[in-house]
Amino acid sequence: MISIMYGYARVSTQAQKEDRQLAALRAFGVAEERITVEKRSGKNFDRPLYQRLTQALCPGDILVIKSIDRLGRNYDEILNQWAYITKTKRAAIVVLDMPLLDTREGRDLTGTLVADIVLQLLSYVAQTEREFLRQRQAEGIAEAKARGVRFGPERLPMPEGFDGLAEDWWKGDISAAEAGRRLGVSRKTFTRRAMEWGATAVFCGKRRKATE
Repeated sequence: MISIMYGYARVSTQAQKEDRQLAALRAFGVAEERITVEKRSGKNFDRPLYQRLTQALCPGDILVIKSIDRLGRNYDEILNQWAYITKTKRAAIVVLDMPLLDTREGRDLTGTLVADIVLQLLSYVAQTEREFLRQRQAEGIAEAKARGVRFGPERLPMPEGFDGLAEDWWKGDISAAEAGRRLGVSRKTFTRRAMEWGATAVFCGKRRKATE
């Protein structure tokens, strides 16, 4: 059976260049007409050119990529694709930047086992880094909130006269609907902002009396 060697190069945006990947694939011996270049994000494998290429693979064919992240960024999905190509399609994969990731038939069982172990290790490291990053982000957000930093879009200031109307509302002298109408905001918006205002306003005694 004649095997065919294919190359796959990927960049995330139209502005990025794939020149280094192409040079590496050509130097390895991949024919120009067998190289697929795709300009799509690597967040998943929903890429039409990649899908077309893997569907065309036959047993004994070889898929060459410059680095493992050109295949994708999600290592859980990379593991699935690796198994699909090497076990279901019975084709080989060669990662040029990592010689241990080479499943061609010329390698012995130990070499193939090492490739699988290395890929599993990469997946574990990537997952650990994602969890560590999420933890760092959560800790950073908690620390920022403790310092009084607000998150989300910047809120617009309330129109002039809001403080007086908020005080009147707390005293029961005006309804939220009427106050909102005068300010040109919705009743819901006025109520939410008036509640926030009341939590820090200086009219504590008047507010308590109005709510007794």
